[in-house]
Amino acid sequence: MSDDAPEALAALAAQQLAPPPIGAALDAELAQLAPVQPRRPMRHLAIAVAASLVYAAALLAILSLRRDLHELPAGWLVGAGAAWACGFGLALYLALVPKRGSMTTRWPWAAAIAIALSAAFVALGWNVHPSGPSSGYLGWEHFPRGHGCLWLGLVTALVPVGLGALFLRGALPVRSRWIAAALGAGGGCLGGLVLHMHCPIADRWHVGLIHGGVVVVAAVLAALIVPRATDRAFE
Repeated sequence: MSDDAPEALAALAAQQLAPPPIGAALDAELAQLAPVQPRRPMRHLAIAVAASLVYAAALLAILSLRRDLHELPAGWLVGAGAAWACGFGLALYLALVPKRGSMTTRWPWAAAIAIALSAAFVALGWNVHPSGPSSGYLGWEHFPRGHGCLWLGLVTALVPVGLGALFLRGALPVRSRWIAAALGAGGGCLGGLVLHMHCPIADRWHVGLIHGGVVVVAAVLAALIVPRATDRAFE
């Protein structure tokens, strides 16, 4: 074997291992790549919560507080209000903030909180609904007349759900509907908080099925609609 044989074999191996040239179209796409700012989940959570609370406060300022506010037990007003607020914050946290050290969403927890909040607030309103002399009553026979509160609760949910969808766009490779349901449930809890402070109707049909039902309806609607935005990558 000649002395040039090892060099020839090495040159042949290099040619075989060399990758094929990329096409002109792919080369043009790669040339257009720009850096993308990474997600900041805690910052997004803070923005969503703060903006949503300001929005809810503005709605209450426009609509006024319930006329029977001074007649109701302070413990119930504070306790139920805190429950609505905690449900709102917890649902948004589980939807927007992944586990520490991971970018994977907490979809099992988000699914659990969406279901739990939907059931809990319907049950709470059905079983606990104190009233005063100035409270209103619709009862089953006039139950459909309470649909205005349902719409108000859903309008309140628009801001947290919309901001959550914006922050999660392109970040949900799997189980996006459960994450969206948690966003909707959280927005529905904020809607329930607004209704808790605004609506003077105090019968179980209205408080349980309308006020509590806002969480259910918002979660279902968000699960159906929001993934159309979150499943799309940034362009």
